Amino acid sequence: MENIGIIGIGGWGRNLLRTMRNLAGSNLTMACDLDSKRTSAAEHTYPGLITTQRPEDILENDDIKAVVIATPPSSHYELASKAMKNGKDVLVEKPLALSVSDGEKLLKESEELDRILMVGHIMVYHPATLYLKDLIKSGELGDIRYIYSSRVNLGKVRSIENSWWSFAPHDISIILYLLDAPLVRASSTGAAYLQDGIEDVVFTTLEFGDGIIAHIHVSWLDPHKERKVTIVGSKKMVVFDDTEATEKIRIYDKGADRNLDYDTYGEYMSIRSGDIVIPRIPGGEPLAAECTHFLKCIETREKPRSDGRAGLITLRALDAAQRSLGQGGAPVEIKA
Repeated sequence: MENIGIIGIGGWGRNLLRTMRNLAGSNLTMACDLDSKRTSAAEHTYPGLITTQRPEDILENDDIKAVVIATPPSSHYELASKAMKNGKDVLVEKPLALSVSDGEKLLKESEELDRILMVGHIMVYHPATLYLKDLIKSGELGDIRYIYSSRVNLGKVRSIENSWWSFAPHDISIILYLLDAPLVRASSTGAAYLQDGIEDVVFTTLEFGDGIIAHIHVSWLDPHKERKVTIVGSKKMVVFDDTEATEKIRIYDKGADRNLDYDTYGEYMSIRSGDIVIPRIPGGEPLAAECTHFLKCIETREKPRSDGRAGLITLRALDAAQRSLGQGGAPVEIKA
């Protein structure tokens, strides 16, 4: 059982700390945060946990074999790079880095140093997402035509990152995980109503090499709380609504078929509307599944589901859409 350290225990880091400490087979022994109040609270909550305010105490500790990084994104590259160069496996929160070049460096370093590099794309560990993946692979939906997602609510308004960088990594990671297709370009529009230069609402279209398109709507200035993904196939359609307590997935036997009219030698469209199926989705906390997967990858050296390459593709999509946003919606090509 390898010793694990965590850097950053505010906000989401507290959840990672709690989950790692409660998992069987996890040996999270050390936590770091610049805020002494957070480290004091962690010591009180988790007896035996060693805390520090210096990241170096974890990064340079030979007894620590893996590091969880849940700091602001601006520090992800530096901390993840130092950790891997010191022989440690890494789970870094999304996004992988703030620039594509830094993301490429991290991926290269992980391959050269033979280190596990996993990105905290929690939604690819959600039981509903795994169900959708199997549903698509089974062919029940037919050919995937397009996907659209909506992740909106009223708050929490950020002052550093815009709604695109705050919310969209979840939707991008889901879409990329579900589609076995190359991402080729992004176009994006949005507006900053509350703070200059920080978009509150963003509408983005991602284009894939096989003709599939995906649309993502994110906002923290919306009357609804919605976390929904809709997939339209040639045979059936499916909706994943993460705000639903139990009935998270609905499969619609609906579609439009183009048929040959032998009387006129022309074509006509037939609309099909069948049953709605609500499948039973296994329970389980996605964060616990993510952390368990990281522990398994440390032990077996297998490639994580959300590895550095997946994190880099997500980062390229984020970057391309942001550049399109700055260019008034002009399409931006995405490097293969």
